[in-house]
Amino acid sequence: MIGASLKQKLLQNVPRCNYSTRTIIKLHRRDPSDRLTYQHLNFLKRQYVTKNRNGLRQRAVPKQQPVVTILEEAEDAVERQVQRIPTIGPEQEELSAEAKPKVSSVDPLTRDAVKPEASSEVGTTEEAPHIQEETELSKVARLDRQWKELKVELSDLPDVYARLAKIKLTLVVTTAAAGYAMAPVPFDPLIFFVSSLGTFLASCTANSINQYFEVPFDSNMNRTKNRPLARGQIPLHAVSFAVACGVPGIALLTLAVNPLTGFLGALNIVLYTCFYTPLKRLSICNTWVGAVVGAIPPVMGWTAATGALDPALLLGAFLFSWQFPHFNALSWNLREDYSRGGYRMMSVTHPAMCQRVALRHSVGLIGLSAVAPVVDLTTWTFPIISLPINLYISFLAFRFYRKGDRNSARKLFFCSLWHLPMLLLLALTCK
Repeated sequence: MIGASLKQKLLQNVPRCNYSTRTIIKLHRRDPSDRLTYQHLNFLKRQYVTKNRNGLRQRAVPKQQPVVTILEEAEDAVERQVQRIPTIGPEQEELSAEAKPKVSSVDPLTRDAVKPEASSEVGTTEEAPHIQEETELSKVARLDRQWKELKVELSDLPDVYARLAKIKLTLVVTTAAAGYAMAPVPFDPLIFFVSSLGTFLASCTANSINQYFEVPFDSNMNRTKNRPLARGQIPLHAVSFAVACGVPGIALLTLAVNPLTGFLGALNIVLYTCFYTPLKRLSICNTWVGAVVGAIPPVMGWTAATGALDPALLLGAFLFSWQFPHFNALSWNLREDYSRGGYRMMSVTHPAMCQRVALRHSVGLIGLSAVAPVVDLTTWTFPIISLPINLYISFLAFRFYRKGDRNSARKLFFCSLWHLPMLLLLALTCK
C-alpha cells in the first residue's frame, strides 16, 4: 500500500518536474544582460528599502511633480531663433522677414508637424558665429612676447653686440674712472682713456662668456629669453667677440698702464666666468663672488693712476656693500624667474637672509663713509654730507627687511640706482 501511494504521487509530479526543467533551460539560454544579478538586487535594496534597528522597511517613493513649462512650444522656437541671431546684414533681414509669418501663421493643432520644418529653415539661414579679428598692433605685441629665433642682418650687428656685452651693466665700469679721479696724482688723459677702455673691453669679455654658458637657462627666464644667444643669434660670434675684446683689453691694461692693473682685469674675467657663473646654479655664495667682481673696477682705476693698492681697497668696499641692497632688491621681484631658470639666489632659497644682508650692508655704508677720512681717502666733510643719502637707503632697506614685499623692494632698488653715483660724486668733491 505504501509503495502504491508513492508511485501515484510521483506520477502526479512528473508534469511539474518537466515544466520546471524547461523553465530552467529557458532561463539559462536567455541573454545574460536580461538576468537579474546580485548587484541589481543590492541597488534595488538601497533604493527602495531602508534599514532601521535591524528591521527592513520599505521606503516610500516620492511623488514627482510635473515640470511646469513657462514658455509654449512656439515661444520656445522663437526663443531659439533669438539666441542664434548672426551678424545682421541686408540679405539676412529679408530672410528673417519671410520666416516670421511662417512661424506665426501655424495652427496650434498642426504646430508639432511644422516644428521640424521651422528648425530646418532656421538652420539654413544661420551663419557661423562672428570671430573678432586680431589687429596688426596686437599681433605684433603678442609675437614680440613669444620666443622666436632671429636671423642676423649686417645692420643689426651693432645692437646685437651691445646686448651681448650687456652695455647697460658695463656702464658700471665708469666706477673705474671714478677710482682714477680719486687718486691723488696729476691727471693724465692718455692713461685715463687707456685704462677706461681696457676695463670696458674686459667687462665685455666677461659678459659675453657668461651669456654663452647660460644659453639653456636664459631661455627659461622672461627677463633673459630675448638675449641674442638665447634666441639663436650669433653663437660663434659670441666666442669671437669675447676673444676680440679680451685679448686687446688685457694687453692694453698690462702694457700701456701697468702689470697690476692688467692682473686685476684678468682676475675679474676669471672670477666672473669661472666662479660666479657656475656658482649661480650651485650655491647662494654666488652673490658674494659677484660683489667682489663689481668691487674690482674702481680699484683698477686707482692702481692705473698710482700703481698701489693701499687706500683703493676702501673704494672697493663701497662697491662691495652697495651691491647687496641693489641686487637683493632686484632679485626679490624676479624670484619666479630665477627659480624657473634654476638659479640659487638668496631671494629664492633664503628670503629672510636676503632681507637681513641688504639691511646690514646698507647700514655698513655709513661706517665705510666714516672710515674714508681716517685712511686719507677723503676729508672729514665727506661722512657728514653723505650721511643723509646713507640714512635714506638704510631706511628703505629697513622697510624691505620688515615688509618684504614687492613695493619696498622696488623702492630700494631705484634708490640704489642714484645712490652710488651720488656717493662717488660726494667723495670726489671731498678727496
